[in-house]
Amino acid sequence: MTEINEIAPNFRLQASNGEKVSLSDFKGKKHVVLYFYPKDMTPGCTTQACDFRDMHAEFSDLDAVILGVSPDPLERHEKFVDKHGLPFLLLVDENHEVAEKYGVWQLKKNFGKEYMGIVRSTFIINKDGEIVQEWRNLRVKGHVEDALHFIKKELA
Repeated sequence: MTEINEIAPNFRLQASNGEKVSLSDFKGKKHVVLYFYPKDMTPGCTTQACDFRDMHAEFSDLDAVILGVSPDPLERHEKFVDKHGLPFLLLVDENHEVAEKYGVWQLKKNFGKEYMGIVRSTFIINKDGEIVQEWRNLRVKGHVEDALHFIKKELA
């Protein structure tokens, strides 16, 4: 489980653009917004991705990169990106290795059933690779604005 002020665990995953991407590829960017979500094409995940899309320019203006991570396969990510015009990369974590490193692969309960899955979470990582903020088990509504506000406050 990661914590604030720790170095973010590095990883190398397949991205929705077909390339392999490592967290370390973005070292030197003022911030990386690394968000974990359960599943492409579902209502909450679509809302969250579209909120990040709609505010993408504001994050970019602050030298922040957005990366989404879920256990979905590459083909599903590609469809999700195309359908919603997502301007950022989605990363394939089918074996949930990265989700486990960040402590977001957990036992979930839904309609009386228990299963393992992603707990919706976001991490803000600074230019030195350090986690400077985290939201775990978050609500989608207003979250992207909260993340942007945090970055603006940190840069002030």
